[in-house]
Amino acid sequence: MTSYKDTFQDRIGRAADAKKAAIEKLRSKPAPDEEVVAQRQAARLKRDAAQAEKAVLRKAAEQEAKAAEATAAAAKAAAPAPPTEAEQKASRDARYAARKKRR
Repeated sequence: MTSYKDTFQDRIGRAADAKKAAIEKLRSKPAPDEEVVAQRQAARLKRDAAQAEKAVLRKAAEQEAKAAEATAAAAKAAAPAPPTEAEQKASRDARYAARKKRR
């Protein structure tokens, strides 16, 4: 345990020693295995290809949805307009008159 009597130089020295130890630990680490690196790269490429394919499919689905929405809007626009109140009243009156005439 450090004491309060440590000087600034002592703390800097300990920090430098810790830094040297960390660097040595990293340097002594063995190099990555070529086979493992190749496997990781192949897996990464496979994952990227799958993501790209999903993106293409998603974009195609969005375009299909937009096309379906456009055709639905066009069909709705082409549909006849609902009858106005005056037309409804005239139709109702005609049915009533036809009913009265039959009796």
